[in-house]
Amino acid sequence: MTDFYDRAQALEQLQRDAALARQLANITHRASLSHCEDCAEPIPDARQRIVAGCSRCVQCQQEFERYEQAR
Repeated sequence: MTDFYDRAQALEQLQRDAALARQLANITHRASLSHCEDCAEPIPDARQRIVAGCSRCVQCQQEFERYEQAR
C-alpha cells in the first residue's frame, strides 16, 4: 500500500522526466550557432555537428558550466 509521500514522489518524478524530455527535444531541433554567443569566435563545424543546438565554443561553454555549478 502506498502512502501520500510515495504518490507525491512518483508524480514529481513523472513531471521531472517530462520536463527533461521537453528540454532535450528543444535542444535537438534547434540549429547550432555559427559563432559563439559569448566571445563571437567561430564555432568549429565538428562541434556544431556533434552538439546539436550549441551556442558557445568549448572554452566559453566550460566557463559557463563552472559558473552555473558555483551558483
